[in-house]
Amino acid sequence: MVNQSTEVAKIAVKLAMSTREEENSIKKESLNKGYKTAAVDIGGKLPDITMKVLERALVASKKNGIIKDVHVHDGAVAGAAREALAQIAVKTHGLSAGGKIGIARKGEHLSVAIFMSIGLLHLNDIVIGLGHRSLPIFDDTSIDR
Repeated sequence: MVNQSTEVAKIAVKLAMSTREEENSIKKESLNKGYKTAAVDIGGKLPDITMKVLERALVASKKNGIIKDVHVHDGAVAGAAREALAQIAVKTHGLSAGGKIGIARKGEHLSVAIFMSIGLLHLNDIVIGLGHRSLPIFDDTSIDR
């Protein structure tokens, strides 16, 4: 039996680490297997870009049909993105960093991966963070049931 949360996380990480050409291939292959995905470039100095990272993750998720425009879904994406940022914050604090966010969902499993290269003069360091959340599967996401 396949662990779906692990598979969703793998796809998010692959997307975050991919080139634009690889990204398109991963997205097509994942869609054929029932995954919804998105990827978006990010860059700047952390913690200054924290809100921008969260906004980009939310916009990309909504634009690509990963989540609906409801606060429960927004909270899941923002929470997973914040978890991923928290894992890389120590290495990136105050330094310029550039990279990509990869987002994947299948069923109730949602993962957000952040892959960044940190500029340290002419030496770059690499970091990756991963967050996971569970979302209920409902056709109607309203609370009035």
